[in-house]
Amino acid sequence: MRTLHKHYIGGEWVEASAFKLHDVTNPATGQKSGEMVLGTEADVDRAVAAAAKAFETFQFSSREDRLEMLENILTEYKKRLDDLAEAVTLEMGAPKSLAQKAHVPAGIGHLSEAIKALKSYEFFEDRGPTHIVKEPIGVVGMITPWNWPINQISCKVAPAIATGCTMVLKPSEVAPYSAQIFTEIMHAAGVPAGIYNLVYGEGQVVGEALSGHENIDMMSVTGSVRMGAAVQANGAKTIKRVVQELGGKSANIVLDDANLEEVVSRDTVAVMRNTGQTCTALTRMLVPHSRMDEAAAIAAQAASTVVPGDPTKDETTMGPIAHGEQFKKVGEMIQTGIGEGARVVAGGAGFPDGCPEGGYYVKPTVFADVKPEMAIAREEIFGPVLSIIGYEDEDDAVRIANDSVFGLSGAVQSKDHARAQRIAARMRTGMVYINGAAGDLSAPFGGYKQSGNGREWGDHAFADFLEVKSILGHNQGIG
Repeated sequence: MRTLHKHYIGGEWVEASAFKLHDVTNPATGQKSGEMVLGTEADVDRAVAAAAKAFETFQFSSREDRLEMLENILTEYKKRLDDLAEAVTLEMGAPKSLAQKAHVPAGIGHLSEAIKALKSYEFFEDRGPTHIVKEPIGVVGMITPWNWPINQISCKVAPAIATGCTMVLKPSEVAPYSAQIFTEIMHAAGVPAGIYNLVYGEGQVVGEALSGHENIDMMSVTGSVRMGAAVQANGAKTIKRVVQELGGKSANIVLDDANLEEVVSRDTVAVMRNTGQTCTALTRMLVPHSRMDEAAAIAAQAASTVVPGDPTKDETTMGPIAHGEQFKKVGEMIQTGIGEGARVVAGGAGFPDGCPEGGYYVKPTVFADVKPEMAIAREEIFGPVLSIIGYEDEDDAVRIANDSVFGLSGAVQSKDHARAQRIAARMRTGMVYINGAAGDLSAPFGGYKQSGNGREWGDHAFADFLEVKSILGHNQGIG
């Protein structure tokens, strides 16, 4: 059993102010796998004080110093790849192959992109007599989720260090093991005391204390819309910057000239990746009404190739839902879809055959004949559930795609690349994938509307961690 009984504050592991524990559950079995201490407002105060003290000097660190720090972190990170993959599988149920090939390598990618961006990033600009400076915003509070835990930690910590900010991290209480290992990596890399701090705990205590703290200058959060709204409201008391990456209900517009067999097969399986617990998952597939039956049959066949089960087994391609509450919600949403009259062509309600008893397993599910007004077409399910929606023409497809409170991601599929580009330009979403394009860790990641604000990944992430100062008259008499 894993025990996380201490916070990391001021460069050392410290006792919590109150020894109250939270059980961590292995979603593959439903059994306790460890325990985590729950932080208090007093623990947050200590961590923020350590970060504020470190910021006094770290804000003036050189580009070279920060590059060396990031390089050292990357070196230590690479030493712990197996440990991180094992932790991710245990804490949130990712199949070991997915943990090894996607979850953990994402940390390498974000650290590497931050290093690359920092080498050439312009922190200064001259406009005649005025000198414009981009300075670190200060102490950053970070709240990270359970669905891609090490990805979200690394994509926040890397730009914070690159820009000279200090930080206090509250990882998800569902998936804290990878955060523990990441903190050990930071310590082994020799990150000076107070630059990085970790406080375990619950959102309503530690998260609230962070977002309302007068000495936290910025909050960077990833989670649900409800959580993001709560952090923003609490942060408004001190007018701090709040950067959010929240939910999604992304539309995948399959145009009438697309290769239906290829596209539907590929993208159905992609929705099931990470058990559907990905905010950018293309969970609304839009196809011409005339091709609904054909698309449904292809999707059903593709879903049948997904193998749910024990995430430690080689044959498993889809693990459990990460925790009990989410497991219950996904089951309820599948029942809602059935009740709304959507046609189940794969999966559906009930426990998948062959999965370990007690685990949080659901069937990879595909609904056809979904109407845009149905709950399964509008609400983020955050599970392995695909809704196939019919449309009349291009304009109707774009209208349906944009008729959402979310705007995180989207996709267009067409043999005519110029046509796909035109449709992509009309989609109100922060990211659009054309014809199965691969992900790009250097591209800005974030969304429109209730999917959040600000951008993560690569050099675009730096802007959120920086303040802009104009020094007028700085250059007078020069030249």
